[in-house]
Amino acid sequence: MKLVLIGAGGHSKVIKDIVAENDDLELYAIVDDAFDQTNELDGIIYAHPNFLDSINVDLYKFCIAIGNNAIRQMLFKKFNIPIDKYVTLIHPSAVVSNTAKIGLGSVVMPNAVINADSSVGNHCIVNTNAVVEHDNVLEDFVHVSPNATLSGVVNVGEGTHIGSGAVVIPVKNIGSWSTVGAGAVVVNDVCDGITVVGVPAKELMKRDEPNE
Repeated sequence: MKLVLIGAGGHSKVIKDIVAENDDLELYAIVDDAFDQTNELDGIIYAHPNFLDSINVDLYKFCIAIGNNAIRQMLFKKFNIPIDKYVTLIHPSAVVSNTAKIGLGSVVMPNAVINADSSVGNHCIVNTNAVVEHDNVLEDFVHVSPNATLSGVVNVGEGTHIGSGAVVIPVKNIGSWSTVGAGAVVVNDVCDGITVVGVPAKELMKRDEPNE
């Protein structure tokens, strides 16, 4: 199965390593705005995203290899590639329960753990050493950063970013398009569209704009 990665940054490098561990996948091309011209190196095509207009998407699988949740969503909408053309990529060192569900376009990084009856949406990232305990629900475009821990029965809304090393205690709801700062400990529900930091996690208040 030939795979096209959308994005050529650091997150893409880790995904390339996952692809290399999968005998059923062949990395065909990487597209990114950084590439002005189409070149081939070691059997992989590097091209501008306009390259996608020249191929029959029905013949390939895809993964949006971008760590930023909002950009991942934007590119998914922009390219209008059917959701069933996206792959689910799981590193062989990850531990994923047979009763867990992982959506299309999602990536599970090395040594991550996703336990029983958890549900991970489409285009999510469960990053290196992250733990998603039992009965969690992650909506689409969520990113759980390295070493973060979501304890049991945690719900995370669309587009939310859980920072590196953060901990969410059991039975908490994290809203959509919010950010949990690195190292934060969430002991209360988190509303939509806010950033929480610290131990215990509290909303990060924006400074007032200076008078003009």
